[in-house]
Amino acid sequence: MKTITLLTDFGLKGPYVAIMKGVILSINPAVRIIDVTHEVDPQDMREGAFLVREYYRYFERGTIHVAIVDPTVGSKRKPVAFEKDGHFFVGPDNGLFTLLIDDSTKVYGIENSKYMLREVSTTFHGRDIFAPASAHLSFGVHPSVFGGPVANPVRLARILPTIKKDAIRGQVVRFDRFGNAITNITMNMAREFSQERPFTITLAGISLASISKGYFEQDFTCVEGSSGYLEFGYFRGSLREVKGVKKGDPVTVKLD
Repeated sequence: MKTITLLTDFGLKGPYVAIMKGVILSINPAVRIIDVTHEVDPQDMREGAFLVREYYRYFERGTIHVAIVDPTVGSKRKPVAFEKDGHFFVGPDNGLFTLLIDDSTKVYGIENSKYMLREVSTTFHGRDIFAPASAHLSFGVHPSVFGGPVANPVRLARILPTIKKDAIRGQVVRFDRFGNAITNITMNMAREFSQERPFTITLAGISLASISKGYFEQDFTCVEGSSGYLEFGYFRGSLREVKGVKKGDPVTVKLD
């Protein structure tokens, strides 16, 4: 049984997620559909990009991942599909796949109306293009049947940290439901940068001289999260609320 995952910023208040599932199942009733999340902050492609890279590797090869954070739906941005590490991805070409695509990735536009619903709206490509495309992929078709190659897939600027001799400069990219601030700096980056030399990591006036093993060690902590990224937290509370931390706030790892 093929698996299709769904990640969107649609929320669960309206019928949109259920409609997409209905379209998929009407084409292939035998697929298994898994909701990753529908609570990506609205229109936040950066958050979506980190989430897609984080979760896909835990599914079996051949899984189809539909990711939709699409503020410019109905514009000239292209719907696309591609294969990466034996997984298939479907969604808008707007930078959402920045962290998956490299120069060797073959990305294809979804252009062939055979693999869409009969009528395509300008506001709900999740229903009319991405859901049908994912269902057809579950039958074993290759993304190349959808359309021609996309020469220059869109990539988000300044999504990765900058690393210089004296410091790594990154930022907060998202929050979990506990209010912990997740950065775009990985533990491996910090380890390779410091080479066991003393350093200070700073966010929103919080300066720490070490990376903790857990949030329980002190009130304000920085830990290696389960996805490998550095996270700042407040023990038994929300760092987001206590310190007023926001997405995009700078994070610095600096040698002492």
